[in-house]
Amino acid sequence: MSTSRKTVTKSKSPVSQRAHSIAPSGIRKFFDLLASMDGVISLGVGEPDYTTPWHIREAAIYSLEQGRTMYTSNLGTPELRRELANHLHQKYGVKYDPETELLITVGVSEALDLAMRATIDPGDQVIIPAPCYVAYPAAVSLSGGIPIMVQTFEANNFEISASDIENALTPSTKAILSGYPANPTGAVMPREKLASVAEVACNNDLLVISDEIYSRLVYGVEHTCFAALPGMQKRTILLGGFSKAYAMTGWRIGYAAGPKEIIAAMTKIHQYTIMCAPTMAQVAALEALRGGEDNVLEMVADYNRRRKVIVKGLRDIGFSCFEPKGAFYAFPNITSTGMNSETFAEKLLQEEKVAVVPGTAFGACGEGYVRCCYATSLPELEEALVRIKRFVTKIRKNNEENR
Repeated sequence: MSTSRKTVTKSKSPVSQRAHSIAPSGIRKFFDLLASMDGVISLGVGEPDYTTPWHIREAAIYSLEQGRTMYTSNLGTPELRRELANHLHQKYGVKYDPETELLITVGVSEALDLAMRATIDPGDQVIIPAPCYVAYPAAVSLSGGIPIMVQTFEANNFEISASDIENALTPSTKAILSGYPANPTGAVMPREKLASVAEVACNNDLLVISDEIYSRLVYGVEHTCFAALPGMQKRTILLGGFSKAYAMTGWRIGYAAGPKEIIAAMTKIHQYTIMCAPTMAQVAALEALRGGEDNVLEMVADYNRRRKVIVKGLRDIGFSCFEPKGAFYAFPNITSTGMNSETFAEKLLQEEKVAVVPGTAFGACGEGYVRCCYATSLPELEEALVRIKRFVTKIRKNNEENR
């Protein structure tokens, strides 16, 4: 007696197609390389070299001593949300209801992921100015969306224009995802240009996801909060965090601010994936907002000194180097060496033990550039410039001899 059996056809790979389609971070490769080398000066890690100020650490330590180790509300502690709402109102003139329009997240990275998954359906297109932070196109793709990269240029200060956005629009365009001050370029968009982009968003019913993690790190210019532009708070998801301005990268604490309906959708996903941001990190963030302003101003002044040193040093070497107005990155053009970005970064690391990140890690249009993070001590920064000059001088001499 025969028994029929049901045949199950298995997929060729246990890994999803979306995961397959995402390229590994171009930054990680160089982190792995330098981890095996001694004596490396790293201009690669986008991280403050400062330790989190003591009063912020002390607040977290005291909370642990008090036994504050339980879950908080999914949205975050009421105290932190109220203080954050007050901070955003004072700094940028935007008013958010701390009960319904603010969500505390595990770094701005989680906020970005939640924003994408809560708003993007499969096939939706998201316009992204490039070069850009490595996670932007990946976050769009993982949500089922389609990233539409729109190149910005050094000649235009790496600023996106309203016409650039309009030229990229299709019936499937759902949102604009941008980050100014920008990683990797250090570009800061002037208010009037942001207002033109906002007008395009309003006229075409687009969402704007604005990553403003570097909002406090600007030099000689004013940061404009996108949500503060006329008519934009109702269609903007504002992303921010504590990592850069307060030297709190390892605490993994960020936030999203936006319309009630969107924050509610993000919170639902957050409930099932994270539950809540770490309690002690929320306590530390609260202290940062209440008492960290002097620390921020001190760090910004120091970064500004380093910014001037690295830009002058790179230009003296002979590179074209856009002057960054925000964040803590320089983005020199290295095409005069005859090398592509990845080869330059690899050889510089191997021969002179200076780590930079190839511009292609931030999109194909980053070719010909490298990112140099100047959030490192001034003596190390000056030594790195000496090594880069020695490396470039040798390369140029070899190029001359081989002609």
